[in-house]
Amino acid sequence: MYQLIAFDMDGTLLDSGKTILPDSRTAIGEAARAGKIVALNTGRCLAELEEFLSLIPEVRYLNCASGAMVYDLKEQKTLYSCFLDEDTVIQLLAFAGLEEAMPHILLEKSIVQKSHWEQMERFGMGVYQDQFERVAEKWEDIAHTYEEKPFSAAKVNIYHTSPESRARTEQRIRDAGLQVSMVRAETTSLELSASGINKGVGLEKLCQILNLPLCRTIVVGDADNDLEAFKTAGLAVAMGNAKLSVKAAADVVVSDCDHGGCAEAVRKYLLK
Repeated sequence: MYQLIAFDMDGTLLDSGKTILPDSRTAIGEAARAGKIVALNTGRCLAELEEFLSLIPEVRYLNCASGAMVYDLKEQKTLYSCFLDEDTVIQLLAFAGLEEAMPHILLEKSIVQKSHWEQMERFGMGVYQDQFERVAEKWEDIAHTYEEKPFSAAKVNIYHTSPESRARTEQRIRDAGLQVSMVRAETTSLELSASGINKGVGLEKLCQILNLPLCRTIVVGDADNDLEAFKTAGLAVAMGNAKLSVKAAADVVVSDCDHGGCAEAVRKYLLK
């Protein structure tokens, strides 16, 4: 029945140590040999995915930056994109500055401020510090450098020091009337995309390109930014480590990211 499975990365295909379990890799290979399509459905950008792609060569399509970009790895081209405009990014960076928060600009590249990266634990993002060391560009002054040479961005993440700080940024964005999609992530993070953009939109665009009915898709995830894709897919699968609200929105729940949930989703639902 199902032809495509799309995995979130953090908390889903990646375990708590930010690695892909060997059995998940094996299951992806099994799916590909059965003629199924395996895609990534992630908030990460291309630069943040590259170190994993050699481990899962069966994956061709990426719905990345939370639906702002659909990418074909085989053809090395963007199939669909919808980005934040320059003025909006400038305002978001200013709002981050008001809270002394850590902004993160994503396009193909991943860009942060060097001083923020050095203290990522303070922003509740310490588990990602090693990854950012490997893949992120680190600017001395992200707001000033961006204003000097602005560009459209797939997404802006703002990492705060507390939930209260995040709530103030959310209110400022609403008060300013910015046309953006806002999704909470982690404990104190805020993900900002162009208005109307989410993982569900990216999945829909990919399926249109593949001429594949959405009812034949499976989405596997664990967080709030997976909810729109859950609504779009034929089957919504929540990881065992997912938030209760995410589990409640899912059709089924599998084991957690450290105990084979992704392999379970492949073998129990995609290959049955």
